[in-house]
Amino acid sequence: MSIALRENTAKFAIVTAYFKEEKYLLERCLRSVRQQSVAADHIVIADGAPQAWLDEAHVRHITLDRSHGDYGNTARGVGALLAVAEDYDAIGFLDADNWLELDHIAQCLAAAATVSGEPCDYVIAQRNHKRPDETTIAVDDEPIIEHVDTNCFFFLPGAYHMIQRFAMIPKQLSIIGDRLFYKQLQAQQLRAAIVPVKTVNYQCMWESIYRSVSETPPDGAKPGVDQRPIAEWLNALSPNQKRVVSRRTNLRLV
Repeated sequence: MSIALRENTAKFAIVTAYFKEEKYLLERCLRSVRQQSVAADHIVIADGAPQAWLDEAHVRHITLDRSHGDYGNTARGVGALLAVAEDYDAIGFLDADNWLELDHIAQCLAAAATVSGEPCDYVIAQRNHKRPDETTIAVDDEPIIEHVDTNCFFFLPGAYHMIQRFAMIPKQLSIIGDRLFYKQLQAQQLRAAIVPVKTVNYQCMWESIYRSVSETPPDGAKPGVDQRPIAEWLNALSPNQKRVVSRRTNLRLV
């Protein structure tokens, strides 16, 4: 299906999972969706810690009855599957502490339109790394062939069958869930487009990024991902348990 077939009635959704983010972060996130040059519905999923003010924030506020401790994968998957079931023409993700440039959706749609022949299946946006004060860190992102941040995915109907895979990732692997998801997506050999400008603003709290530009990390910055617990968990699984995990991730895990 092409967006052009429904250009007068097309509807778009942005899905945000949140847990206990501060109100000002959520307000920034919501504002960036509300002010898009192409209108979108904002589906906001509370992962077990709902904030009541969101019921009056002109978003679709859905509450899960408990926290799943998987970096938003379950809540994100629930919101996205809801959008699929309700026949949205495109679905994007936005974490609660990040925000979009006001032409993000327009740029994603324009990139999708550049794909010739069969319709585009998904779009990859690019991101700015931002300090907590919203200034930009002059750092190159990882090559797109290696990693795409969750906030940079914009799915069209041809990729909707992949969306549920976020919620299928075991909690023990959720810290690298975006990387596992992208490997699954790449294996599908779908038709993708890349937005040529940066339209996602990613609040960076990784110590390594700041040190790479000779800056002192801000308070609350996080160290790199320690993959030893992941390896220990995988190594402790029985052969049958490993087969189940491989089926859930559609990957051969080593």
